[in-house]
Amino acid sequence: MTSADGGERELILRVATRLFAGLGYDGTSISQIAEAAGLDVAMVSESFGNKRELYLAVMERAHLAESAGLERSVAEIGAAPPEEAPAALHRLVDDYIDFCARNPEVPALWVHRWLSDASDVTELEPQYVQPLVQFVADALVPITAGSPDMRFVIWTVIWSTHAFSRGGVLDENGERRGPEDPETLRRFRAHMHKMVHCTLELPGSPP
Repeated sequence: MTSADGGERELILRVATRLFAGLGYDGTSISQIAEAAGLDVAMVSESFGNKRELYLAVMERAHLAESAGLERSVAEIGAAPPEEAPAALHRLVDDYIDFCARNPEVPALWVHRWLSDASDVTELEPQYVQPLVQFVADALVPITAGSPDMRFVIWTVIWSTHAFSRGGVLDENGERRGPEDPETLRRFRAHMHKMVHCTLELPGSPP
């Protein structure tokens, strides 16, 4: 038995991401992943080991995709003149909302963890989440001095965006609308801009 080639490994990761995002780690088995990928269980196990190791690979890839976009956006804040830094902060909010809208499986993976999914896998938050939140918080210090606790502001954006990406909101008729609806996405984006701008007491008006 030989391990999967690059194409099959990518297929396994894509399928595992979709199933972990939809069913959670605890609700997904290696056999389900193999069946959905059209491969046998031995091939999946040969390529990634057990379910825990495959889950770690999925979460690492999700983190790398998320952090790559945030690093670019945060770098813009640091490079911006003081008078342009608030606008760069708003672009960071936009970029995060757009990332979650384009990659709904990423917030889904983390929402499952908030609900105690994969509770025996404890290293992900210290390894991925805490450093990324601190990275953003440190970049915002020059433009948010004296503002409320930055970690709570950052987490409010994360909580709200993840929940919106997963569950959307109910419109006036009781219909659920999410990021796939352009007008609902526009209104959510405007709301998050106003929340961040006002909470941090930034100068001027929110975009």
